[in-house]
Amino acid sequence: MDYWILVVDDDVANLTVANRILSAEGMRVSCVKSGSSALKFLASNRPDIILLDVHMPEMDGFETLERIRANENTFDIPVIFLTADNDNDTETRCLRSGAMDFVTKPFMTEVLLLRINHIVELTRLQADLAHEVEVKTREVINQQRKVEKMTVQIVMALSGAVDAKDTYTNGHSARVAEYSRRIAQLAGFSEQEQDDIYLIGLLHDVGKIGIPDAIINKPSRLNDEEYAIIKTHPIMGEKILQRIEEFPRLVTGAKFHHERYDGKGYPDGLSGENIPVEARIIAVADAYDAMSSKRAYRGVIPQQQVREEVAKGKGTQFDPYFADIMLAMIDADTDYDMREK
Repeated sequence: MDYWILVVDDDVANLTVANRILSAEGMRVSCVKSGSSALKFLASNRPDIILLDVHMPEMDGFETLERIRANENTFDIPVIFLTADNDNDTETRCLRSGAMDFVTKPFMTEVLLLRINHIVELTRLQADLAHEVEVKTREVINQQRKVEKMTVQIVMALSGAVDAKDTYTNGHSARVAEYSRRIAQLAGFSEQEQDDIYLIGLLHDVGKIGIPDAIINKPSRLNDEEYAIIKTHPIMGEKILQRIEEFPRLVTGAKFHHERYDGKGYPDGLSGENIPVEARIIAVADAYDAMSSKRAYRGVIPQQQVREEVAKGKGTQFDPYFADIMLAMIDADTDYDMREK
């Protein structure tokens, strides 16, 4: 057996007996006579197990074990207490202090070897299991990352298909998604929340798949009937995305991005914070991109005019908090790069 055993006992006779028993079984044995010597030894060595005497002068076994457990390099080394006491109180205190077992003195060879073999093998099994869990966890994480990457690619492909229906708004969904993520970042959202809002933004217009191309690509303003048809795209988007049970929040952007903070939007006439936060963010980003992009009946609106429209919509069309963030983004964009190219 290739175990390395540290024996800590102030009685030389006990050290001699333990060394003889363990060495005869092929174990490597190191012996020290005090708790302080044990701590010094452990500063540069890591045995498989420690046999630790309970009663020692200056520093007893309990204090020594406490110091061992407090050290990040030795806290997990299994310890067996050695004691001449044979009472329940000592046994209970030994186990409560963090020892894995105890052996009474004088040593019985068979008992000592059985306890050592059992604990070392258990410890190694736990280490092997921990390693296997770590390996499997890495495999699961890598697989999740592949699935997440594939999900993003699918969502981007679908948003691209939506934008392809509209001759005049190429890249609209991707820009809205990026503006939404930036707003979320400046609002202090976590990275995961920012990523979620990005995906939600990519599919906010997915319901337009069900709108006739002739209406989407009409080169002039829509009449009332055509506008009523366009206004159905949030409900169509909800019907498409509600089947994705693993990411139910996708629906919020598609269904609610045309709600208004003052309650005058559609489809449900929600107001204020009753509108999901993702939709309140996307509403600002969507309106901004609509103004900073070309349309069949006009070019890109000048930046100052876009800013004025966003400011005018604070508290009515837009959540004032997210509108202020968008205004700050506009002010920082001195070259008006944040628009359709």
